[in-house]
Amino acid sequence: MTEMVKKASSRLLSLDVLRGITVAGMILVNNPGLSSVYAPLRHAAWNGLTPTDLVFPFFMFIMGISMYFSLRKFDFRPSRHLWLKIVRRTVLIYIIGLAIAWLDNFCYGLASADASLPLWDRICRSANNFDHLRLVGVMPRLAMSYFFGSVIAITLRHKFIPWLSAVILVAYAVVLLMGHGYDFSHENVIYRFDSAVLGDNHLYKWLVVDGVNMVFDPEGLLSTLPCIAHVLIGMMCGEAIMKTRDNSRRMGNLLLVGVVLTFAGLLLDYGLPINKNVWSPTFVLTTCGLAASLLGLLIWVIDIKGYRRWSRFFESFGVNPLFLYVLGDVLAILFGTVSVAGILVKDWLCAEMILPEVGDEYLASCLYAILFVLLNWCVGYILYKKKIYIKI
Repeated sequence: MTEMVKKASSRLLSLDVLRGITVAGMILVNNPGLSSVYAPLRHAAWNGLTPTDLVFPFFMFIMGISMYFSLRKFDFRPSRHLWLKIVRRTVLIYIIGLAIAWLDNFCYGLASADASLPLWDRICRSANNFDHLRLVGVMPRLAMSYFFGSVIAITLRHKFIPWLSAVILVAYAVVLLMGHGYDFSHENVIYRFDSAVLGDNHLYKWLVVDGVNMVFDPEGLLSTLPCIAHVLIGMMCGEAIMKTRDNSRRMGNLLLVGVVLTFAGLLLDYGLPINKNVWSPTFVLTTCGLAASLLGLLIWVIDIKGYRRWSRFFESFGVNPLFLYVLGDVLAILFGTVSVAGILVKDWLCAEMILPEVGDEYLASCLYAILFVLLNWCVGYILYKKKIYIKI
């Protein structure tokens, strides 16, 4: 169950702020008010990289750092208690992901059900959506990456982890190249694997590339393999942070790693395109490099120069990241399915309240997303002020 801790703990402020920036960013880009969205707030359709494509991989990188801090308390030694902790957290995160997918199906099914049917029949039919329940997604991917990353961290000598990460990325690159992994088609090895294991009914069905809609899950099973390397790179950066108490050296180490990984990813992009939908090896290298560089910059700004006041907004997100992300998902589902006087809450706020005032669909959509982030921040700020940390 979710553990609520009402106590202060020593935390790395820069890491909390970066985590908060990514969570706020995830909520922002996931909740536009209208279909008109500014280009930087859209995902790349297929190959390529936009600012929006950075938020999820940044969070996974940070999860790797936090995983190092957490497992370090157990001296990375397997024990019954530690195994139970890892398994319990993995199962909890995965079940929360399934619950969000079920709630999404239920609410949208109920909203679109035949109004002539009795209410109880509509509820029962909407609730029985397990035959097309999405079994993967953001939270399941986090759960699987956390589990395998933690298992590797406590069973393998850490000097071998960089080599294992490289092997994973190279092997996955070969799979993509030999299996049409960069084709948006049913010949893609990622689709074929996920479809064979899970079935089309349990995959994401709304990915559109160049006007073509196809069943293809950007958080599927096979494409979670490089995410393990992604988390392990974050864990190694966590180790580098803990090996020194000097913030200047921490910043220097992170910037060095960030520059090397970023340029490696950009150079290899010529043969292995950067692609979030397949989580390509170059996507891992580039986003981990940029995340390490940003963390190094934040250490300089916050911990060395002492400019902290601006960061309090993001710190509220950073101390309760998964809870606020889940809250954002739940509110988004409710706003998109609950009607007031025959108008959906989302449409009423954006199309009826904001759009008439600003007169521009792109600006109205962006303002709605910002207000949605602020709504979640209000909850996070209350928890932050009361020093309540909800650990998932």
